[in-house]
Amino acid sequence: MSERPTLAVTVGDPVGIGPEITVRTLAGLGTSAPARGVVVADPVALRRAVSVCGLDVRIRAVDSFDLPPEEEGVVDCFDIGVLGEEELPWGRVDERAGRAAVRAITVAAEAAVAGAVAGVVTGPINKEAIWAAGSEHLGHTEMLGALTGTTRQNTMFLVRGKSIFFGTRHLSLRRALDRISQEQQTAAIEEALTALRVFGHDDPHLAVAAVNPHGGENGAFGDEEIEHITPAVERARAAGARVSGPVPADSVFHQLLQGRFDGVLSQYHDQGHIAAKTVDFDGTVSVTVGLPILRTSVDHGTAFDIAGQGVADPGTMRSAFLHGADLSRFADRIRAEYGS
Repeated sequence: MSERPTLAVTVGDPVGIGPEITVRTLAGLGTSAPARGVVVADPVALRRAVSVCGLDVRIRAVDSFDLPPEEEGVVDCFDIGVLGEEELPWGRVDERAGRAAVRAITVAAEAAVAGAVAGVVTGPINKEAIWAAGSEHLGHTEMLGALTGTTRQNTMFLVRGKSIFFGTRHLSLRRALDRISQEQQTAAIEEALTALRVFGHDDPHLAVAAVNPHGGENGAFGDEEIEHITPAVERARAAGARVSGPVPADSVFHQLLQGRFDGVLSQYHDQGHIAAKTVDFDGTVSVTVGLPILRTSVDHGTAFDIAGQGVADPGTMRSAFLHGADLSRFADRIRAEYGS
């Protein structure tokens, strides 16, 4: 891998804010960025984003990741050939936009698998649009799993240099609680520890969050800690891992930021999301672990209500791109651990 890697950047849904935050990010970083970004999209989506944002930037269409020399004020775009010159209405669910989003993800993932790029940075998709286009996947993570032939991928949030993992993801709270078991907790702990090692922690210390108030108060507020979480933690410790918990959720994330732990396994979607985004919304980056490729992502939606107005804040995309550049040094570890 070269010292300055190339990252494939997808805009997500082309009628959401993805094109705007992408061109703002790459134009703002310029040729001094720690990685070279190539947008995987229809050039028409980027050109009108440049227009609504009032940027002095030229979009250069390319058909390969074997790229021409960089030029200041130029954003390279790998043309996916879906929309042509068609400009779709901003901020509406559209099957054509869904097709463009799916095609971009496919092209970027294939380039990463082939080693043509060091990783993939993804913008926000609209699930209704990709479903209208025929996708059967719940979102990016599931789609990338299918494209890379993996079945056990998970999410790792990075916030202020610390990691947050998720025992369950896109489930209702009631279903998430029903999912908790010793086996599920054991698997989630092992996956989190593996990811921490892959991303540079040789002897990681993981905290496992409790699910009930005060950690259940010895069963007074629920028995998930007694029956499922504590036995899984003890099993991990017996195997030699540094795992603490269950730690009450109202203190575990504070302790993480204070440096007591390298990562926290949160028990359900909002438990980890609220903690991370309250601390640093724009700086929280999602990394998909379990894939044989590096993938970082913004962790917000398409914001259809403000799309096309040139006012979207690119902070999360900038963070995702910079984290992708930094984490690309682990590309070989990722491939070795998660590749087939």
